[in-house]
Amino acid sequence: MSLPLPGTADDRAVGVLLGAACGDALGVPYEFGPPLPADRVPEMVGGGLGPYAPGEYSDDTQMAVCVAESLRDHDDPLAPEALAATARAFLRWRAEGATDIGNQTARVLGGAEHAWRSDDVARVMTEGAAELYASGVRSAGNGSLMRTGPLALAYLDDPWGLAAAARRYSDLTHGDPLAGEACVLWCEGVRHAVVDGDLAGVRAGLNLLPEDRRDAWSGWLGEAEERPPHAFGDNGFVVRALQAAWSAITHEPDGFTGALRAAVRAGNDTDTVAAIAGALLGARWGAGEIPGEYVSAVHGWPGYRAEGLAGLALAVTRRHG
Repeated sequence: MSLPLPGTADDRAVGVLLGAACGDALGVPYEFGPPLPADRVPEMVGGGLGPYAPGEYSDDTQMAVCVAESLRDHDDPLAPEALAATARAFLRWRAEGATDIGNQTARVLGGAEHAWRSDDVARVMTEGAAELYASGVRSAGNGSLMRTGPLALAYLDDPWGLAAAARRYSDLTHGDPLAGEACVLWCEGVRHAVVDGDLAGVRAGLNLLPEDRRDAWSGWLGEAEERPPHAFGDNGFVVRALQAAWSAITHEPDGFTGALRAAVRAGNDTDTVAAIAGALLGARWGAGEIPGEYVSAVHGWPGYRAEGLAGLALAVTRRHG
């Protein structure tokens, strides 16, 4: 298939998954490195922790694909069978395709492996994540935020339904409410960008949070709008990851490429910050604004290239439109 016409809602919907994958692959070579100088142009040269081939995306997009395939195959993302399918997909990915996996996610998936074939696998996974958080284990990593973008494509006309789904899908592996709140904000940003073609949705998403959580997140967004992406160096933490991505986007407001490169230049968890940024940038600017060299190179587990990712994104929107 060819990509949709630039400037259309379909173009922006495809941009969600394709933008995340391109950000992921662009950030892979620089993962856990220092911030890059302002004049350094990141390239899809591969390497990184994999090592990865040039243009190959990592766990960020691999897990987003698991979510998107479940959304493609089920009418109600919050139905038990849809959540179970997603949980099983995560476990299959861990066993067959994970080129990298975060510590928090690895612990939760390992604890749920025995329930692979059970109808209760999503419940077991969620309870395991909640127990880790309750035990004092740090559980606000960026591993649920990085994969959350495709959910927006199933709720383009339903921000409150999207907020509920964002929390529920985050809870599969991350018991800390901070992780779910970050997913709510970013998903609403993505949804709004696909529908309206602007970036107002992230701040509008504050109204989807519990009232007593809005001021904290408004302050964190304000910090990101004032400071450069590399100021949020501890970006394995979900709040800092979101801030780094939002900083890159708000400081480079005029297109896809400059902001995506700024996200990579932030340093540390570069593939994840750039995948998070790429989902929103793709939703805002559309797949047609992604550089052709990125589109032609991007690929990864379980065998997707750009056209396959585009088809998957459109299949989600068609199912839930």
